[in-house]
Amino acid sequence: MDFDLFVIGGGSAGVRCGRIAAGHGARVAVAEERFWGGTCVNVGCVPKKLLVQAGEYGGWADDAAGFGWTIKKGPHDWAKLIAAKDREIGRLNAIYRRLLDNAHATIFDTRAVFLDPHTLDVGGQRVTAERIVIATGGHPTRVAFPGSEHAIISDDAFYLPTMPRRVAVLGSGYIAVEFAGIFAALGAQVDLVYRAPLPLRGFDQDMREALAEALTAQGITLHPGCTPRALALDGDAKILTLSNGTDLTTDLVFSALGRAPATAGLGLDKAGVTTGLTGAVVVDAHLHTSQPHIYAIGDVTDRLNLTPVATAEGHALADSLFGKLARSISLHNVPTAVFSTPPLATVGLTEEQAAAHGPVDVYVSKFTPMRHTLSGRARKSVMKLVVDQTTQKVLGAHMLGEDAPEIMQGLAIALVMGATKADFDRTIGIHPTAAEEFVTMRTRTRVAGVAKAAE
Repeated sequence: MDFDLFVIGGGSAGVRCGRIAAGHGARVAVAEERFWGGTCVNVGCVPKKLLVQAGEYGGWADDAAGFGWTIKKGPHDWAKLIAAKDREIGRLNAIYRRLLDNAHATIFDTRAVFLDPHTLDVGGQRVTAERIVIATGGHPTRVAFPGSEHAIISDDAFYLPTMPRRVAVLGSGYIAVEFAGIFAALGAQVDLVYRAPLPLRGFDQDMREALAEALTAQGITLHPGCTPRALALDGDAKILTLSNGTDLTTDLVFSALGRAPATAGLGLDKAGVTTGLTGAVVVDAHLHTSQPHIYAIGDVTDRLNLTPVATAEGHALADSLFGKLARSISLHNVPTAVFSTPPLATVGLTEEQAAAHGPVDVYVSKFTPMRHTLSGRARKSVMKLVVDQTTQKVLGAHMLGEDAPEIMQGLAIALVMGATKADFDRTIGIHPTAAEEFVTMRTRTRVAGVAKAAE
């Protein structure tokens, strides 16, 4: 075999897997056909958060008056922001490639396709490998409706030549609510169109309701229970017709209606690798595919599509295959954040999930953050703990509010360790902070799951 390990995909999962395996002494090759660092670095979490932060500066300039500052806010320079973003992404690209170079892995800047279970066509070159890892990630999907070709997807949003003044965002997942907040914070008139009654399907109900209020407070017009029916051009403008008959006149339609695993054209049938209905590669608990020497990691498996999960899977797999430590990662109690405005962060079970297993004590706190008692901004923070009534173990922690992702990372450690409500209660808070609310909530808001227990 030419290599001990061949990794298809140079994103977070693939680069980590290849680098660690090479560090263990394996002969490693990694192929990437588009950009090193994958979705997260190039058209995902990293540039997205930079755009979120750009919007925050504008908000802080507005809020400063309440603290005695007189700040004259000029127009935002979109081109300058995108140029700065591109420079940072270029720097990160180079780092990802350099990590593999320093590990003495072989790099292919081209597409790799299976010819048989051990052979790949890598840019026209036949390459064999004892073990192969599929780490091709995912891509945004284009939902078809009349005129949908005039809408952009998330990959396009990072390279818009000018900042649109009116934007209609389709969807209510991570990407949709984040970009709705970005465009609104940078001065656009934003409409958010989604099929469900509330945004962020799958998240805790209290957080979903609080986010809907926060989006409205930011000036975003919500269109729940609606889907796009047609999109037509009207000069430089676009007319988006919704399923309820409403016509929206806008400059940009941003379709954020889902993502799909990037498995098309990889030749998985020639390798004997099984995929599911969505095209995701099917894996077991140890990341094996239907072929015992072929593995899949990250978003291509469509299990828990988060960059740190992909990175952890890549590292664990490399250690298991070539290190002296066979290990796997748990997909339970994985913290996550939505960088909406304000952000939302969560770890563990929602109230609905926990209550399905039996009685839970629910603690909820909603308040105006200290900063906004002076700024006058209409913004609330919401914090929530979901506690097993029998064991008093904290099953879920949720927060909508400024600094929620930073706070939730610390709480995730507690939940992974199995902390109880008593552990939270005996922890001294840091005053004055929003985070201290998590250790000072003493009054139970309600009990859920009693009916389930009675069954």
